Amino acid sequence: MSGGINFDENSARMLEKTYQTPDVLGQRARFHALLGLRPGDRVLDIGVGPGLLARELAETVGADGKLSGVDQSDAMLSMTRERCSEFDHADFSLADACELPYPDASFDAVVSTQVYEYVSDMERALAEAARVLEPGGRIQILDTDWDSVVWSTRDPGRMRRVMDAWDEHLHDAHLPTRLGPLLEGAGFRVYLREVVPLVNPRFQKNCYSYGISAAIAGFVIGRQGISEEEARAWREEFKLLEREGAYFFSLNRYIFAGIKL
Repeated sequence: MSGGINFDENSARMLEKTYQTPDVLGQRARFHALLGLRPGDRVLDIGVGPGLLARELAETVGADGKLSGVDQSDAMLSMTRERCSEFDHADFSLADACELPYPDASFDAVVSTQVYEYVSDMERALAEAARVLEPGGRIQILDTDWDSVVWSTRDPGRMRRVMDAWDEHLHDAHLPTRLGPLLEGAGFRVYLREVVPLVNPRFQKNCYSYGISAAIAGFVIGRQGISEEEARAWREEFKLLEREGAYFFSLNRYIFAGIKL
């Protein structure tokens, strides 16, 4: 995988908190509902992160099913193992999306949320996902296109510099524009493309944009000529806009699903 963020314990905990806001909970519920898992299914979660989705998947497939997960971050894996410790049918490994440590045709479903945008060799990653799936198995992916962000500001030039610098934390900040053809090239029939918007009309702790703006402000310092003072001012503006009733944030996530032919 590729990307500019080191998911150590501190960043993992920050991500965990951000992923438990009501807006992201709604996104995850929609993703899970579209997947349509049944008890007894075998599912692989590529990039388990803090394990919030993994726990839900383990509960759904039940003791007669199987949940496996991989991540490249020891901190994330530790968090996920703790969150799923009660499930004997769940196992998690330190591994790369391009080198999955499982035999051919091991799973009925493969899922990945906010992970493939970090991967430099998507052809290889999707070929690996196809390899470990049974014929007729399903893949379901959620990723972001950061060109879809709408964020209130009175300094559009600064906003553009910050968002351009933020794009550097990913290998492909616009993966959804390519994902359909990539899936078809890997041997999948794409049957679903759906947008899931995140909308925050307020800048408050219990929303996605509050947490992610802190991560962005920390990441962009020293990139695109952005100083620590400018990064701090960029985020402080949201507090001012909130006090004036003028804050707004929206970002699109995209769900793609395919069947292995």
